[in-house]
Amino acid sequence: MALDRITLSQFRNHGGTRIDGTRQFNLLVGENGAGKTNILEAISLFAPGRGLRRAALTEMAALEGAGGFSVAARLDPGDGGEPVTLGTGADPARPGRRQVQVNGADSSAIALGEWLSISWLTPAMDRLFTDSAGARRRFVDRMALALDPAHARHASRYERALRERNRLLSGDDMPDPHWLDAIELQLAEAGAALAGGRSFLVKCLTAALERLPEEPFARPTLTLVSGGPTETEELAASLRRSRPRERAAGRTLIGPHRDELEVVMAGKGMPAASCSTGEQKALLIALILAHANLASGDRPSLLLLDEVAAHLDPVRRTALFDRLRASGAQVWLTGTELAPFENISGEAATWRVAGGEVERLA
Repeated sequence: MALDRITLSQFRNHGGTRIDGTRQFNLLVGENGAGKTNILEAISLFAPGRGLRRAALTEMAALEGAGGFSVAARLDPGDGGEPVTLGTGADPARPGRRQVQVNGADSSAIALGEWLSISWLTPAMDRLFTDSAGARRRFVDRMALALDPAHARHASRYERALRERNRLLSGDDMPDPHWLDAIELQLAEAGAALAGGRSFLVKCLTAALERLPEEPFARPTLTLVSGGPTETEELAASLRRSRPRERAAGRTLIGPHRDELEVVMAGKGMPAASCSTGEQKALLIALILAHANLASGDRPSLLLLDEVAAHLDPVRRTALFDRLRASGAQVWLTGTELAPFENISGEAATWRVAGGEVERLA
């Protein structure tokens, strides 16, 4: 068991919600707009980043509230250690600044990755294979973070150095070459670590996918196409050589921010972007299930699945629940009705959500 005693205060349409007595399977049922996905979003904030909707903090605060919100939970680390209290939110006085606490002491959002491994699948992600390369990089980074909490720090360092280099390249004055040397070294060091984390993830996912049966979910094959050299010295040298061209462009044109994840449906040899909507969904679920097995390491693992079961036939639903059960992750699922979850009804903790209020059913 990973999370319990979850509380939402002034979070979207939840004025004051508390969820106790969680299990491996946790089911939230209710009509569309009831607030089910809001609970998943709140839980997703216990990971570094902006949550499963990538929303601004000001959008998460209840409309009728003072402009802030809070989300808290008790974490059982699963290794016999003492429970840990996690909290995050925004103060009405500073609604755009995220606050994080661990056991009542101030912490950082990046540090949350050291306590929990969280992944999710939402209807918006159905467009992943036809979306931008940036969306696929964020998908890869979130999965890589679930394997290595340091990945968030590498990504943050890389983004800061990239913004600084782009600022220098796009300025009116010629940048100081010594200052560029220093920035490019930071960029190359963080970039090599970032690229290494992505490459390791794809290697592990590929091995995990090969161990899974080909049915009833399609099997994807993955290729990470690098946006530049992946070693520190080589990347730093390439950045130095490319200064004239990139100064003309006003931005950095090589590096991990140009990486691309290519996904092909095995058997057909067809790019995922060219597959049918149903095939793309099956490929995505196969990826999430393979990753769930990888993420169950030394940290509690959570998987948030928004409106997934209703779109699967009975055979695939059964396979989904069987693989989730074997993963050991704590799973949160949403749906508009109980029927699609009949196979796990006897083992799931179930709540009905209506108008931002939660009622325990089982």
